[in-house]
Amino acid sequence: MGTPPLPPRPGRGATLNETPQRFNLKARETDGDWLDAREDLDGEAPRLKTDVTVERPRTIITRNQSPDVGFDRSINPYRGCEHGCIYCFARPTHAFHDLSPGLDFESRLFAKPDAPKLLRHELMARNYVPRPIAFGTNTDPYQPIEGEWRITRACLEVLVETLHPFTITTKSDRVVRDLDIIAPMAAKALAAVVVSVPTIDPVTARTLEPRCPRPAKRLAAVRALIDAGVPTFVSLAPVVPQITDHEMEHILEAAKAAGARGAFFLPVRLPHEVAPLFRAWLDVHHPDRAAKVMATIQSIRGGKDNDPNFFTRMQGQGPWAELLRTRFKIACNRLDLKGERLKLRTDLFRPPEGDQLRLL
Repeated sequence: MGTPPLPPRPGRGATLNETPQRFNLKARETDGDWLDAREDLDGEAPRLKTDVTVERPRTIITRNQSPDVGFDRSINPYRGCEHGCIYCFARPTHAFHDLSPGLDFESRLFAKPDAPKLLRHELMARNYVPRPIAFGTNTDPYQPIEGEWRITRACLEVLVETLHPFTITTKSDRVVRDLDIIAPMAAKALAAVVVSVPTIDPVTARTLEPRCPRPAKRLAAVRALIDAGVPTFVSLAPVVPQITDHEMEHILEAAKAAGARGAFFLPVRLPHEVAPLFRAWLDVHHPDRAAKVMATIQSIRGGKDNDPNFFTRMQGQGPWAELLRTRFKIACNRLDLKGERLKLRTDLFRPPEGDQLRLL
């Protein structure tokens, strides 16, 4: 990406909007609502509106065989994410649609309203074996457009009907709006929630993850979930060296105060187009330390911007990564925050009713 970064967009994370060349796609030209901010003679770039396109997939359960993640299936009700987290590892997926992993990813979204119907159909398969379905593994199921589309809730309603276990990972306090669904499932050991809190500094959060609810609201959501009986964990994902790493112990203390059952952390990952997007973001928001940040990240990633290898991609390597692990372990031991994920039940599952009603 050779284009200089744009001035910051109000409420947006990326400062670039180029289409990558990995798929031999033509470079995207500036047009319409996301005109080049360098041409805005009035100074501040105009606000970028969010556009949502309906997507009609054939299936909704995504299968995963990665040996270093704790789930084998997931559901993503949306493609793209309005939260605009600059570090989001899902950004490169937008390139498959000839869209930029930059501003397009956070403003040109796709919704899958057929997801509940597809889910019901897939759970009816005779050879289906239930295991926890993970929400929020790619894009956030409670990003702002969920308030209008309510696709995540509709999918959860299918899982309630079938007593199918699920986990939710989110950066949004909107998850508490579905407590009437989540809490009864948690009481049956069928649901757990992870709330991501990479920073508790509102100033840092405003540029790092610009459209996420404030960190304080997310911690309040942890408390609400815990008070409702939902096993809830806090994820420090990602830890960004020289930007958020100094907050680690403070975030864990805040998680403990909110009642979290446990905590996890991951060093920042910069796959494919995320690396140049992140570098451009550093040049705009942290020019004084950009080189130091990238040097530290490369020390964790074997001298590169990113390490795609299983296991090491989640843990990092070298002295810096080991220091983060040591600090995290000491703080969790002191606060009695556990790291193991809850084992959810699968023996209660009953397939959805088809044309013939279920026999009681």
